[in-house]
Amino acid sequence: MRVLMFGWEFPPHISGGLGTASYGLTKGMASLENIEVLFVVPKAWGDEDQTIVRLIGANRVPVAFKKIHFKGFKKGIEKIEIFSKVIPYTDPEDFWKKAGEEIAGYKLLVKTNSQGTVDFSGRYGSNLMEEIYKYSVVASVIAAENEFDIIHAHDWLAYPAGIAAMQISGKPLVIHVHATDFDRSGGNVNPDVYKIEKEGMDAASKIITVSNLTRNIVVNRYGIDPSKVETVYNAVEPLDNEDIHFEKGFNEKVVTFLGRITLQKGPEYFIEAAYKVLQRMGNVRFVMAGSGDMMERMIRRAAALKITDRFHFPGFLRGDDVFRMLAMSDVYVMPSVSEPFGISPLEAMQSNVPVIISKQSGVAEILTHAVKLDFWDIDAMSDAIYGILNYPALSSLFIKNGKEEVIRLKWENSARYVKEIYEEVLLNN
Repeated sequence: MRVLMFGWEFPPHISGGLGTASYGLTKGMASLENIEVLFVVPKAWGDEDQTIVRLIGANRVPVAFKKIHFKGFKKGIEKIEIFSKVIPYTDPEDFWKKAGEEIAGYKLLVKTNSQGTVDFSGRYGSNLMEEIYKYSVVASVIAAENEFDIIHAHDWLAYPAGIAAMQISGKPLVIHVHATDFDRSGGNVNPDVYKIEKEGMDAASKIITVSNLTRNIVVNRYGIDPSKVETVYNAVEPLDNEDIHFEKGFNEKVVTFLGRITLQKGPEYFIEAAYKVLQRMGNVRFVMAGSGDMMERMIRRAAALKITDRFHFPGFLRGDDVFRMLAMSDVYVMPSVSEPFGISPLEAMQSNVPVIISKQSGVAEILTHAVKLDFWDIDAMSDAIYGILNYPALSSLFIKNGKEEVIRLKWENSARYVKEIYEEVLLNN
């Protein structure tokens, strides 16, 4: 079985859990028999690990003189090229420079460079919608030029690409919901993003969600038939960084928050809980590692509480720096307001760090040896932090049992479940 898989990021160029999960699942699939993955990203940088997967960068696929046959159209588009900026979801007539001809009233527009390829930033910038659109155009070229049995699109950014590949090839589409805009926006949903998410869900033969929390959102907020949605939990890569040690250089406890500093991740609750802990003990430092639109606000809040001498903002960490941070941590806290899954607590448990997580997270559905509380309950959060820091027996219990628990969460198992979903889809199509 050959899978054409669309994602948005791939290690080492990641900005969060999406790239980590996509890579982990792909690596898990590589351990199974009779399955091959072609993994597509908007921009390939050239330093990605391709030992387990064939990686295709959309930025390296020539499209300017390709003939594209869209299912249901009268004939192919001879050339896909314009020389003005395309703005998604607006009338393309204003931007059209004819490069082929109109096919059944359908025009496909994208700007190419002198090499006949499409430029992608590979980032999450202000032109994100335009990049998603361009990605879907190149996806149709990739689908036309490769043999595969099924399409798998990770998260809303890749749904239009998956749909385009489906239209070209006639192959079934599976989408993977790592988060919805209800999670990211705190309920203030962007209608354009919602539309893309809904179109992807409607087009897919099967929908994979990373938790039952997310599954319920898909069913209830997007009106999807429950029989169409399957939960496949994320896992964690076996830790091969046992040699990573980091000396603190000081005899104080360290409590760590590691993630995007955004509304979804609940950073303000971490700061308020930290303030309460510092009122009870002084030999502790708090670290908020990450970046995001709330970072400046969090720094100002820490300053207003007069705890900046106990608080550190090291910025976004990746790779071994994550595990160095965890190696010097005594407690890991994930106070997410709405977390579809949450891989970072698993990484902390691997690193012998007790974890405190919100009940509003998907990972709380599968973990036993973690403190689980409501994200807004800063009194319970501060009590849990204080207890783990001051009662070594309690800390040791979480470390021992947590490590044993997380070892059983393997990507190979998740991949095997996904393969079964593929087989079901192919049988019914």
